[in-house]
Amino acid sequence: MECKVALEASSGDKERAKAWLREKGLAKAIKKASRATSEGLVGSYIHIGGKIGVLVEVNCETDFVARTDEFQSLVKDIAMQIAATDPMYLRGEDVPEDGVARQREAFRQEALSSGVPADRLDRVVDEKVAKFFAERCLYEQPFIKDPGTNIGQLVAGKIAKIGENIKVNRFARFKIGEPQTV
Repeated sequence: MECKVALEASSGDKERAKAWLREKGLAKAIKKASRATSEGLVGSYIHIGGKIGVLVEVNCETDFVARTDEFQSLVKDIAMQIAATDPMYLRGEDVPEDGVARQREAFRQEALSSGVPADRLDRVVDEKVAKFFAERCLYEQPFIKDPGTNIGQLVAGKIAKIGENIKVNRFARFKIGEPQTV
């Protein structure tokens, strides 16, 4: 029924109808974001060769959803993403403010030393900070199976499809030969 409404809203244009449905799904996901997530799974992924391993806790609202193939597949994909990309934080807001300030200053000095004009300096620094977040924050990273989608969008899409709030709560990544961090 929603497809019919979307086609009517977009005057029969299938691409516009798809975009309309995506926007509606994201709006639903935003509404569900405040709901408690006290169930879920701890998933694991061991990369081929056994040199990298990941544990990730992904929460949802009910144990029924946690047992579905769709949710379990999401947990596995997120664990594989963590193994491949080695994020440091879940979200951008998890990065300490002093760490962002230090990173911003380092990017500013780098840009100045490479001769970036003063009128473009702030924009260049902002772009480098955005790239830093995309590399180091799980929710900001492009999904390895679909680089056009980031992990935050992947989770939001699953929220819209499944109908429950979903959150990545925490993760740990282990690699042979790396020092232990606590």
